[in-house]
Amino acid sequence: MRRAPKYGVFLTVGAMLGVLVALILTFATGEESPSPATGVTYSSIQVFGFLALIGIAIGLALGGVVALLFDRASRRRARTVSLDHESVID
Repeated sequence: MRRAPKYGVFLTVGAMLGVLVALILTFATGEESPSPATGVTYSSIQVFGFLALIGIAIGLALGGVVALLFDRASRRRARTVSLDHESVID
């Protein structure tokens, strides 16, 4: 008998943390400036979109790894339980 983690919750939290980090990085960079490589100026919304895509992917991966680690830890604490099923007919 063991308790397995809910992978969907870990993946969702990881994705939300990725969006939060993207939001912080977007406003931490400050003003708009042209790209040194292309000379194109990107708005804050565009920068947030690019960073959010990357942050979500990394957050999903990290959330999945954390869920797998918790699953592995729960396997170590698993124990065998014996159950008897009884039917009572009135």
